[in-house]
Amino acid sequence: MNSKQCRKMGALWAIGQGLLTAFVPQLSEKLLKRMLAGKFDNTADLETKPAYRRQLRAVGIGLTAAGIATLVMEDVAADSGDDETLE
Repeated sequence: MNSKQCRKMGALWAIGQGLLTAFVPQLSEKLLKRMLAGKFDNTADLETKPAYRRQLRAVGIGLTAAGIATLVMEDVAADSGDDETLE
């Protein structure tokens, strides 16, 4: 897999993960609780504040935007014939 394909796959992953985090932040909350449960007691009793969910959604939107921007920049670079790679 060359670096161009890796960047495209990374951008697609970022879009998917960002959309998931933006629309279903509860999954991220459950993951965090599960990770903490291995080292701390009573993590099931933790409750997240609405501000934390808003922040998770903002992170998801930002991640989605970054993925879309990467795909657009790759497309523009391919159209202009720019073969410069970041290695």
